[in-house]
Amino acid sequence: MKRWITYVIVITTSLLLSSCAKDTQNQYLTLGKGTGKKYFEPTPYGMVYIDRGSFNIGANDDELKGYAPNKRVSTEAFWIDDTEITNNEYRQFVYWVRDKKARELLGQTYTDFLITEDNYGNPIDPPEINWDERIEWGDPEYQNAMEELYLPEQDRFNFKKSIDTRKLVYEYYWVDYQQAAKRSNAYNYETQRYEGNVVNEKGELVPIQNRSSFLMRESVPVYPDTLCWIRDFAYTYNEPFTIKYFSHPAFDDYPVVGVTWKQAKAFCDWRTDLKGFEVERFKEEPPHDFRLPTETEWEVAARGGMMNNKYPWGSYYARNVNGCFVANFKPNRGNYVADSETSTTTMKVGTFDPNPYGVYDMAGNVAEWTSTAYFEAGYETVHDMNPEIQYNARPDDPAVMKRKVIRGGSWKDIAYFIQTSTRTYEYQDTSKSYVGFRCVRTSFRNDLQGK
Repeated sequence: MKRWITYVIVITTSLLLSSCAKDTQNQYLTLGKGTGKKYFEPTPYGMVYIDRGSFNIGANDDELKGYAPNKRVSTEAFWIDDTEITNNEYRQFVYWVRDKKARELLGQTYTDFLITEDNYGNPIDPPEINWDERIEWGDPEYQNAMEELYLPEQDRFNFKKSIDTRKLVYEYYWVDYQQAAKRSNAYNYETQRYEGNVVNEKGELVPIQNRSSFLMRESVPVYPDTLCWIRDFAYTYNEPFTIKYFSHPAFDDYPVVGVTWKQAKAFCDWRTDLKGFEVERFKEEPPHDFRLPTETEWEVAARGGMMNNKYPWGSYYARNVNGCFVANFKPNRGNYVADSETSTTTMKVGTFDPNPYGVYDMAGNVAEWTSTAYFEAGYETVHDMNPEIQYNARPDDPAVMKRKVIRGGSWKDIAYFIQTSTRTYEYQDTSKSYVGFRCVRTSFRNDLQGK
């Protein structure tokens, strides 16, 4: 009898527990129409997936710790380009800006009249560019219509009519979340208005009128500074690189250089607006935008999942077991050709083997811009979750406030600068023949499905 009563109690308890679980589940709102579809994030073209996790960043035990002390951090998952952005890829950006300007001058839009406001005085969207029409660049009538896009006669060499690259300006908007997040700039529900001040894109401190006060407009000339090859090195003959490095197809697969920090950010915005093949194939826009990597993301990707490694390939040496150099840098006290018999400066991306994550050229070739503002005490300052220091330098800020972290070292650097933990900087408004960049994108994916 007691055994039978025990069975009844156990069965009743089990039913109650299962019933409670079911009822609890029913307390939540059901998914609305169209939201039950599980989102799948495909692999962006040319990118490598870096899973979320906890990592050690900074100097190893046997390295100098003055500028990069060791620190344990955690980062969100992200995608990173497997190579640096090449001349060919950046040239597509330049050509897009050129073609957009040309089509605006030719009036190739999907509206017949340029109307900026409706009958009630409300602003309306500008006409959409018609990308379907072909531009006849050699047609004199087309050239006359696009006269504004060409160099004026007094600036032409050998009377050759060519594009004025100073006219190739990319305009875009971005939201300054750093200023929007300040409590002093929050919306006051009692007074029904904003009461703080914001620094606009011109560096002026102005009262916050509405949400659009946090919307910043950027106008960025996009053509690389090809003269950097001459400017960076006194008493050298680098004119051939100035003339042909960016424009000639022989250098298509070489990393783009002569690009400022703002130009690199503009490229990321343009790449985001392209939408990518995700929309074409999966009819979905990606959940996050392309951007420059944070300093921490760059180092996590460079380490390739290995702890305390001195170089991205995991060794304590810049040579392999055969005695060959495994990166493009300046070895042997200035023997630029010791690492390659085919180049003294940059090399084709992906020439050397990738690190364990499948990412190429995280050491040498060209140093790379990050989104992080450079401060000597940056490692001690940042949080241990998704570490980052951002500062949107104003035009009148001192030069020290315009420093951005660059990582990886370059073809002209000694072995110390290509170490994984070495951090240094360049000024955001400068362009160098040894600094390029690659893009990242925060990943939504929480599993390795489809990888």
